[in-house]
Amino acid sequence: MAEHDLEFAGAADLPSLDRLLGMPDFQAALADFGRTQVTDALRRDLDACRAAALAGTLTHDTLAPARFGARVTRALTERNRATLRPVFNLTGTVLHTNLGRALLPEVAVEAVMQALTAPANLEFDLATGGRGDRDDLVAPVLCELTGGEAATVVNNNAAAVLLMLATLAKRRDVVVSRGELVEIGGAFRIPDIMTHAGAKLVEVGTTNRTHAADYRNAIGEKTALLMKVHCSNYAVTGFTKSVDVAEVVQIAKPHGVPVAVDLGSGTLTPLERWGLPHETTVQETIAAGADLVTFSGDKLLGGPQAGMIVGRKDLIARIKKHPLKRALRVGKLTLAALEPVLRLYRDPDHLAERLTTLRLLTRTRADMMAQAQRLAPVLAQSLGDAYTVSAAPMVSQIGSGALPVEQLPSYGLAIVPAGGGKRGSGRALAALEAALRALPYPVIGRIADQTLWLDLRCLEATDEARLALQFSELRA
Repeated sequence: MAEHDLEFAGAADLPSLDRLLGMPDFQAALADFGRTQVTDALRRDLDACRAAALAGTLTHDTLAPARFGARVTRALTERNRATLRPVFNLTGTVLHTNLGRALLPEVAVEAVMQALTAPANLEFDLATGGRGDRDDLVAPVLCELTGGEAATVVNNNAAAVLLMLATLAKRRDVVVSRGELVEIGGAFRIPDIMTHAGAKLVEVGTTNRTHAADYRNAIGEKTALLMKVHCSNYAVTGFTKSVDVAEVVQIAKPHGVPVAVDLGSGTLTPLERWGLPHETTVQETIAAGADLVTFSGDKLLGGPQAGMIVGRKDLIARIKKHPLKRALRVGKLTLAALEPVLRLYRDPDHLAERLTTLRLLTRTRADMMAQAQRLAPVLAQSLGDAYTVSAAPMVSQIGSGALPVEQLPSYGLAIVPAGGGKRGSGRALAALEAALRALPYPVIGRIADQTLWLDLRCLEATDEARLALQFSELRA
């Protein structure tokens, strides 16, 4: 280092903004970010240097044009980085609400790209040349797959429940078992939705046991619906009793009261075919006599965020006329993604290959073990002697309110601080977990039992090399 670099610089030593902008060190930044952004960033940097000079802490080395260029480029790169970024989901939760739930299959991605770049018949009837209904783009295939007479789509399942209640039960009673008054992520509560929809909640039964007589005795002149709600994110075990949909339908029918079911997860095909636990399908619910069923598009269905309502034609027609329907409707990108996903269900023989969600849920443990064994030495080399990395068995979960107590055998990487002692291990694991999140392509795992777990169930084969590269950047 030159001797003058050790001396402090004064405000008079600062170069002018225009002279710096004309130097080669700024040409790449000007090309990438434009003159306005670069000028603003450089002005802020010069202001900071001026403040340091007045404080007597500014060195001559700080004023080198290359240093200015590097600082401005770094600041603008960080400023222009996308906030919504792809990450590696190594949490072990396949349908992770905080990480975007279902990943779209390739056919849906292609359909969205086409809808983004060309006009489409969103509300245009190609047969008549007149105005069309955007629900008609997906309603026929929804009815075909579920057995419903009609269907409509809104932006998520909570919106579907709200719209249904606002249309059919405003200032009237809705009967629900106490054991089904769920709260799911984001403090979404069935009682709150009913309040905002203008419906009156009538609770029947107890937390753990509800009988047919409870529903029967609750029906009155103001009863608008008997409602069943999927217990999406919890399970009651032990001394329990519930009334199935078919029995509730038989109770409601003599009174002319519709039965609505908030099914939540949106399963359109029996999962047992692939060795997964049973989850009630929309078809089974419609076949049991439910008049209306609401469910999600981005859970087990494996599509985009959306809320579907299927069932009786007359009730769907009323729902579609409600003013809230326009406020809650979906745009062309959602419909573009949803239609090809639904069409995949027409060919269940190839569904596990083509539907990303099902492919991840049905991955073999041997496949994940092989990945873990390849990646473990890469990560171990990056972490050095501070941590111990091993390929290890673990368990995944489906997530997002689907089969809450079921676990899937999985495999991944288990990381513990070297030495095996518990003292300070929590801080060491938290530091490593934060470093993984700070990578250019963030890696999201989970800490439990004094271990950082990186579950590989959601790591596609095409992404393995990218993850290995991230581990190398972690070392740097």
